[in-house]
Amino acid sequence: MTLSSEADDRDAIRKNWGWFLALGVLVLVFGIIAAGNLFVATIASTYLIGILMIVAAIAQIVQAFSVPGWGGKIFAVIAAALYGFAGYFAFSQPLAATATLTLALGALLLASGVIRVFMAFKERPLAGWGWMLFGAVVTAIAGLLILSGWPGNSVWVLGMVLAVDLIASGISYIMLALGLKDV
Repeated sequence: MTLSSEADDRDAIRKNWGWFLALGVLVLVFGIIAAGNLFVATIASTYLIGILMIVAAIAQIVQAFSVPGWGGKIFAVIAAALYGFAGYFAFSQPLAATATLTLALGALLLASGVIRVFMAFKERPLAGWGWMLFGAVVTAIAGLLILSGWPGNSVWVLGMVLAVDLIASGISYIMLALGLKDV
């Protein structure tokens, strides 16, 4: 990409700052709605994950039979069956699926935080390693908090994560739009 085309891209983005603002407001409103009913947002998140799993199952089956002579067909079909089962489970047992997803989220956050703590100490001589450590500890604590409240918190944790993400994304788009407007 040349310098002039990058400048043209920036000019086009600046001229359309209103679309970024509209997107930010819309995402922010959805985040506020999600925050208003965390249970509904949690179930909606579970259904969305179920849909994605079913789509993945279909794609896995299509892929398995679209490559002639591929020896991995049996494994692809097994993977598709597991994806399909997970998607079906999300729709047929949404509360149990929500509890399972919340447990997985807590465990993954805890594991990620612990691993990142070790990474931070490994990078200790570098400037800013403390911020890496801080982020790792916050992630590990979030995982511990989710796990310590499980399964009772399963009815709201995923909805809260969704709401916080939507609100933060909405605000960031709004701020980006306002920054583009002034340039």
